[in-house]
Amino acid sequence: MMSTTDRTAFRRELHPTPVDAAERERILANPGFGERFTDHMVVVDWNVDGGWTDARVVPYGPLSLDPASSVLHYGQEIFEGLKAYRHADGSVWTFRPQKNAERLRRSAHRLALPEVPEHVFLDTLHELIAVDGAWVPSAPETSLYIRPFEIATESFLGVRAAQSVGFFVIASPAGAYFTGGVAPVDIWLATEYSRAGRGGTGAAKCGGNYAASLLPQQEAYANGCQQVLFLDGETHSRIDELGGMNIFFVRSDNTLVTPELTGSILEGVTRDSVIQLAKDRGMSVEEREVTIDEWRDGVADGSITEVFACGTAAVITPIGQLKSPDFTIGAPGQEPGEVTMSIRDELTGIQYGRVADRHGWLYRLDTDTEDAR
Repeated sequence: MMSTTDRTAFRRELHPTPVDAAERERILANPGFGERFTDHMVVVDWNVDGGWTDARVVPYGPLSLDPASSVLHYGQEIFEGLKAYRHADGSVWTFRPQKNAERLRRSAHRLALPEVPEHVFLDTLHELIAVDGAWVPSAPETSLYIRPFEIATESFLGVRAAQSVGFFVIASPAGAYFTGGVAPVDIWLATEYSRAGRGGTGAAKCGGNYAASLLPQQEAYANGCQQVLFLDGETHSRIDELGGMNIFFVRSDNTLVTPELTGSILEGVTRDSVIQLAKDRGMSVEEREVTIDEWRDGVADGSITEVFACGTAAVITPIGQLKSPDFTIGAPGQEPGEVTMSIRDELTGIQYGRVADRHGWLYRLDTDTEDAR
């Protein structure tokens, strides 16, 4: 059983035939997103008797699961998403990983899964970069997307929390989200479907929430939109979030507004960072109820001047129009807003080491865990 204070000891089973350097560079030149994966993955097991044990690095490859594994039947699964960034001096950093570790623990609690200690979470990131650091791309606005996830592996068809679990960390090189420059996206209003309800799993980062968003997301694509917006599941009037991003409204009085965390909204790391950067520049920040009528009226009278979404993948995405079967908010052909782009530039500048990290958000991965900050 692992100590909750000692550094995690890993055993390494290195890939016998890793991708050669030339092929890896070819992949990194145009990585896309979530299409190719590094040579290795990190695995840590848990069971009810021994706790967290057998931390190891193994070749990336298929998992062997019994058909009766709990994750396949009852959806006991959670995950995280964060990025590793190559700075100009060649060093490798990530952004606020302690917040991801904290959120994974909250998700685990809600899904009745064991909580991964923060030091184990951070140690897995170091270990992955120690063996696959060459997969972190260096081209502008590229990164290595890291996906930690936890699944119930016990073979048991009874409805209860699993007594054996696996924690895994995989990684995939990611290209620039906006290849032709940052441009506003159009989003579709889901009127028949809700992402989550109060008391449900909306605040947890679990696959079921994303599965629930896929059908309305298809509806968004069919209507020429790139994302879907969900309202609350009770009144269908309050704005919750997009399928995979939080949303912000810039008001003409230098106020930034975002829906409050009600238990049905995922508490994004990027969301929290945007709030801090807005306060740093003297903006008033309001976390409160926001209705669809307020959005419509605010755009009409000019009190809402910009709208943007945020998340790990795109960082900050300007929103052009909101479309629905009955109305459209906003006009076509809009340019990204000044505040939106200013906050985006500052945030990405911190992540890539171009802007001073006043809040100590950066965490170095290509070094000993004791020297990470």
